Formats: sequence, C-alpha cells, structure tokens
Amino acid sequence: MSLLSASPLQAAVQPTRVRYKVVSMTLMLAMITYLDRACMGTVAPDIMRDLSLSKEQMSWVFTIFAISYALFEIPTAWWADRLGTRSTLTRIVLWWSAFTMLTAAAFNYVSMLIVRFLFGAGEAGAWPCVARTFARWIPLAERGRIQGIFFAGAHLAGAVTPAIVVAMMTVVSWHFVFVVFGLVGVFWAIAWYRWFRDEPTEHPEVNAAEVEKILAGRQVGSDHNSGGGYWGRLFKHRNTVAICLAYMPTSAAFYFCITWLPTFLKEKHGFSSMTLGVLSGLPLFLAVFGDIFGGVATDSAVRRFGLKLGRIGVGVVGNLLAGGCMFLAAYVSQPILAAVFLSLAVAAAMFTLGAAWGTCLDIGGEHVGVVSAAMNTAGQVASIPSPLLVTYLVSRFSDWNAPLYVMGAFFVFGAVNWLLIDPRKPVFGPAAV
Repeated sequence: MSLLSASPLQAAVQPTRVRYKVVSMTLMLAMITYLDRACMGTVAPDIMRDLSLSKEQMSWVFTIFAISYALFEIPTAWWADRLGTRSTLTRIVLWWSAFTMLTAAAFNYVSMLIVRFLFGAGEAGAWPCVARTFARWIPLAERGRIQGIFFAGAHLAGAVTPAIVVAMMTVVSWHFVFVVFGLVGVFWAIAWYRWFRDEPTEHPEVNAAEVEKILAGRQVGSDHNSGGGYWGRLFKHRNTVAICLAYMPTSAAFYFCITWLPTFLKEKHGFSSMTLGVLSGLPLFLAVFGDIFGGVATDSAVRRFGLKLGRIGVGVVGNLLAGGCMFLAAYVSQPILAAVFLSLAVAAAMFTLGAAWGTCLDIGGEHVGVVSAAMNTAGQVASIPSPLLVTYLVSRFSDWNAPLYVMGAFFVFGAVNWLLIDPRKPVFGPAAV
C-alpha cells in the first residue's frame, strides 16, 4: 500500500486500528517474558532439593542467565535493526521457549547452568525489539502511554506468576510447569510470524489513513553507524554513563524479586506456601501502578517544569523513595509490614521507568535502540552479581536483612547519578556535547 496511490476519498476514511493489535501482541510477549523469568525464583527451593544444589550454586543458576542476557543484548538489538523484528522476535521467543522447556530436563548443577545460560542468550534483545516495533508502528503522540501499558503488563505477569506456580505445583511437579510455560511462548511465536509485518505499509489490514497517521513525524531510514568513533561516543558520553548507572539499582532490585525473594520471605519471616505465593508477587503487582503513574508523572512534570527537571525529578524522587522503603523493610520486625515495605520499594523503583526510557528517547534520537539497549545491558550487569551478593551477605552476617540495607544504599547511588543527566543534550548529532 502506498500513500502516493491513495485517492483523496480513501485518505478521508477513518484510520484502521491495526497498531493496537500490534500493541496487544507485544503486551502478551511482555507477560510471557516475565512468566518464564519469575517462575524460576518461585520453584527455586524445589529445584535445590531435587538437584541437591546449595544456595551458592542456585545463585550461579540465577546469575548465569543475567551474564548471557547482558552479553547478547546489544548484538541482538543491532541484528534486529537490520533484519526487522518479525523474524528476530520469532527467533528470540522460539529459542527461549525451547530452553524454558529444557529446564525441566536438567538433571544436575552443570546441566542447569548450561540450560539457563542458553535461555538468557535467547531472550536477550526482546525489549529493544519491542522498542523498534513501537518506533515503526506507533504514532509519536501515542508512544508514552503505550510504553506504560507495556511495562505494566510485564510486571502484572510477574506479580501473578508466583501464585500461578504455587497453585500448579499442588497437582504437578516443577518440571511440568516449565513445559507448560514454554509451550505458551511457542504458540505466540507462530502467531506473531504469521500475522505481523515489520512496516505498517506491508500489512494487508492497514488502510492508507492509518499509515498516514503512523508515519506523521516519524523519521524513517536512519543510518546505522558503526566503527570505533560511533561506539566510543555512545559509551563515553556523560548522559549514557549516568543513565546506565542510574538504571542499575532498579534492575538489581527487580532481579532480587524474581530470584531470592520467595526464599527470603520463607526463611526470614516463615510464611506458608499460599501466603508466600501472594507476597512474592506483591512487589510486581504494585509495580504495575508505579509503571503507569511514573509515566504520567514524568510527562506532566516535563510540561510544567521543562524536560530536564521533568525527567531527573522523577528519577531522583523514585530512587530515594525506593531506598527509604528498602531500609524500612529491613528495619521493621513485623513480617507483613516488612513484605509491604519491600514491595513499595520495588514499586518506587518502577516509578522511574518512564523517566529512564523517556530519557533514552530524548538523548538517543535516531539511535534510541542502541542507547536503550546500552541502558538495559547496564541493568543486567548490576543483576549479574546480585544473587551471589545476597548469598554472601546472608552467610557473612547470618541475616537476610543485610542485602536489603545494601540495596537501599544502591538506590541512593542511583539518585545521585540521576542528578548528572541532562536529557536536553543528545548523545549523537550536531547538538551533542
């Protein structure tokens, strides 16, 4: 379909809404992503029992995923820029779904490490692919709320996964849970490849009016630069460094929630299985509200106070609130109150996501995919030592509260780095400084 061939009568037709079907597909992808990730933390005690793994070994099982995810994040995003997200996301989801199912076949420590490393390598790049999809399919005026919906869907899935897994394991083993979750991804990948197209102009259900609406103001055909100067500019720019460091505490706190949180709640506070399923999902359930309100807050603040204060204000406030709640979660002795404060800390961290990804759009320009991939990779770098640090601190101090105090201090570090960001200064282009 070409806008040049559309008659005035056709152009006056109401736009179709195929782009919202694309959003629905990516929303399902976000939920499947967190379904598979959060499952591992919930079944960790059973895996440790059946495979005779120590806490340190289980920490490496968690960590190996983050290592491979970090290694393959930017290369996969670079690949998607050249091949498109239809084929790339299909490959990603089929790969990680296969290794989700193969997790059930792990029979010892080494085999589990191999499977989880390959799982992380397969899943890397999924979110940069979604960002590229939105850039191709979503009009500029709609991207803020669409991004908020995407994050909310992902975290909602993470919130309900522990309860789903606990319910399933009353009738089946953890092996079967991984098989079922892997099959969900396979069905999504088949549907995505059959229905989706990389460009709205290529989709038979999209009319000329919707194409015109999507393309209005969109920059098409940007150069994909490479070389030492390009990569040096990306990784040495003050804004890139600051946003990467500021994003690290959020990622580390999230990784704690999907790895050691269920074990923390069980060993530290002695919750029963059903209560454990609910409280393990509470941080990500509250994160849904943090996602939505954080996006609204940064957009409102930008309109009222300008771009710089609108972004860094939300980032600083969110990190300080998260740090304070994390300290309180460690300080209080009442189990339910401790779980609530920890959940509020995670929600406050997710409150900053709209500002963080919005800043990537501000400073990335035509290279937003690579900039956002760099930030997300930095988050994974923070996640890599997180499980190992938790087990070390618990062993060193004989107290599950020690990791919470460290994470609280990490959020203060994140707030400081937010103060160093100026979203008015792009990483690339003539205005870059």
